[in-house]
Amino acid sequence: MPSPRPHPRPVGAATRGTTHRNRLRRMDRWIAACHGRALRSAGDPSVVDLGYGAAPWTAVELLARLRAVAPRTEVTGVEIDPSRVAAALPYERPGLRFLHGGFEIPLPGGRRPLLIRAANVLRQYPEDEVPAAWARLTARLAPGGLLVEGTCDEIGRRHVWVALGPEGPRTVTFAARLRGLDRPSDLAERLPKALIHRNVPGEPVHAFLRDFDRAWASAAAYAPLGARQRWLTAVRELAADWPVMADPRRMRQGEVTVRWQALAPRGV
Repeated sequence: MPSPRPHPRPVGAATRGTTHRNRLRRMDRWIAACHGRALRSAGDPSVVDLGYGAAPWTAVELLARLRAVAPRTEVTGVEIDPSRVAAALPYERPGLRFLHGGFEIPLPGGRRPLLIRAANVLRQYPEDEVPAAWARLTARLAPGGLLVEGTCDEIGRRHVWVALGPEGPRTVTFAARLRGLDRPSDLAERLPKALIHRNVPGEPVHAFLRDFDRAWASAAAYAPLGARQRWLTAVRELAADWPVMADPRRMRQGEVTVRWQALAPRGV
């Protein structure tokens, strides 16, 4: 009898694995609001939580939040560390499973997900490896699919992510807990890998954060009405010069989304 065919080596490297409950709630809510219709319309809405870490909380929470808007959604947590997969198996349930793998997204039968979420995964990689990782992941998407890739702080108060389709990056979203936010550029330390080293004079993302800080300062008179009113006023001022996708419902959640082309690194 021929020997079993070995499994291909997963593509990628293990992350630190740090995770906390509710850490990715801002990203999850944005996905549910902006991609929920696509998930509802799909006959087989498959979602991947790539690199969920040492505990399965982010995948468990993603399933709950997406099923609230698209009840047929199924989530697969994919981890490159086999011990993390083994630790997550007791949390499997209908619609939620865990697999060993990496950027190749090894769903059974070659199934293609409608959504891949990669949070706090690429931050450890060199900047020049990000385009190849994006290309590999978006190539695995189903038609109409979306890759959401970004970084947040340890308890999910500040988060920045890029949304990509098969054609490449589309938007960048900045999301924050507004109470306690000193200025919008505080989000700079959570820029995804493709942008964090570009926050220097002469680069678009640096100019954007500079202008956002100026708009925030200009809106200081609204601070007594609350941080939300100050944020809304600042974003409206910012939209005069930047291609902000000003959805009032998302803005009220402490978000601002900008078209990728406006922030894309120079020379890339």
